[in-house]
Amino acid sequence: MSPSFSIATRALLAVLLMIGFFLLALVVSFALLYVPYAELTYAHRLHFKLAAFCVIGALAILWSVMPRTDKFEAPGPQLARAEHPRLFTEIEAIARSVGQSMPAEVYLVPDVNAWVGQRGGAMGIGSRRVMGLGLPLLGMLPRSQFRAVLAHEFGHYHGGDTRLGPWVYKTRNAIGRTLHSLSGAGGQGSVLQLPFRWYGKMFLRITHAVSRRQEFVADELAARAVGSKPLIDGLRTVHGVAPAFQAFWVNEYAPVLESGFHPPLAEGFEQFVRTERITDAIAKQLDEEMKAETADPYDTHPPLNERIAAVANLPVGEVTADDPPALSLLGNVTLLEDQLMVTLAGAEQAGKLRPIHWSEVCSQVYLPQWTALAKANGSGLSGITPESLPQSAANLKAFGQRFVDLSGAKVEDESAEGMARAVVGAALTILTLNRGGKLDGAPGQAVSVTCGSIKFEPFRFLQSLAERKTTAEAWQGQCAELGILGVDLGKSVGGVV
Repeated sequence: MSPSFSIATRALLAVLLMIGFFLLALVVSFALLYVPYAELTYAHRLHFKLAAFCVIGALAILWSVMPRTDKFEAPGPQLARAEHPRLFTEIEAIARSVGQSMPAEVYLVPDVNAWVGQRGGAMGIGSRRVMGLGLPLLGMLPRSQFRAVLAHEFGHYHGGDTRLGPWVYKTRNAIGRTLHSLSGAGGQGSVLQLPFRWYGKMFLRITHAVSRRQEFVADELAARAVGSKPLIDGLRTVHGVAPAFQAFWVNEYAPVLESGFHPPLAEGFEQFVRTERITDAIAKQLDEEMKAETADPYDTHPPLNERIAAVANLPVGEVTADDPPALSLLGNVTLLEDQLMVTLAGAEQAGKLRPIHWSEVCSQVYLPQWTALAKANGSGLSGITPESLPQSAANLKAFGQRFVDLSGAKVEDESAEGMARAVVGAALTILTLNRGGKLDGAPGQAVSVTCGSIKFEPFRFLQSLAERKTTAEAWQGQCAELGILGVDLGKSVGGVV
């Protein structure tokens, strides 16, 4: 099948699906409006509830399918050639290699992703080419893999996918708005939803099948342009680290932001994915993806193993020994991250964020919180010594019920064990830091304290005792070496000196 025929076929399919939906909406709306008209004209009566239902339903459908103008909002700071010449040199080189023109605008986005599209205008008319490049993605990919990702994205321009996109997305949104509008009509509204629900499922299955085919075509173009090895390696990298970014954001980055600090995003994510625990999770995730047998009919992308198999026999391409990270293509990364925060949090809130290095996060962000938690539970910790913790760990749930959260409220039974670990971990951290311990908690790693030759994880320690991974005898020996035998935890939570 020739590229031009492929593009024409896809365009025709998208247009037919769109026309079909709008015809369905007009037919249903006309039928609803005809009911009260026919009743009044031929039966010379009018049921007001039925008439109101028909008119409201018809107006809801007509309002929902009305085309909307695409109001494009910048997803992040716009990248300029003058500030990032190395990046634009790479983009231009890939554009030339696949015979495509440059996007009108290139944006930096806070995601492990890259995308292209036609934005602005109405239904794609009057739109312009835009590209989004994820800052965390640039930190994860070497330049060879980044070139493959760029070639893949330009493949969507080459295949006409971005010209079809507005038709597909607008129709999909119209279907969603129609279902939402009709959901407010109770049981009768749900009856009106049926034809649109059926059409929506058919529309998604067909257009998502087209999207999966478009991914294969874009992959092939990228493999032929830069080589199958950089593409395959890039696909594996993206599929591996993309799920990890959500965990990094929720567990590592967002809590620091909420405390009023702004640590380096790309650097922190790189540290996160390099830890042994996360590396193992990524390897397991990739292994599961490679074993996937078939694609879900509602997936927009084919399974990873199918994408790799489709290009495995194409020329490998060249990867030089010197393959620096793609992040080096950017200019002032620190300034870009500040600008990205403006997009995420707004100018006013971003202006209040204080820069902080990841090595300072534990001491400046979390230690004050741990100190407050330990102080709030001074009475609950009273009489408990470090060497007595093995007995307390024997029933973590009962032990945790003696503690309170920062507001002074007792925790629910299902949260009691977690509260016990948090309070004891906070108290042990304060106690050992007061004795010269060194605190460490890099992204992706458990918080640890090192005192002399002893390194332990205070917030995992109680669970280790409960599961008997640490024996009472071993812990007592550590307490003696740490010099904390007989110390009342309730009296040791006055803060770090």
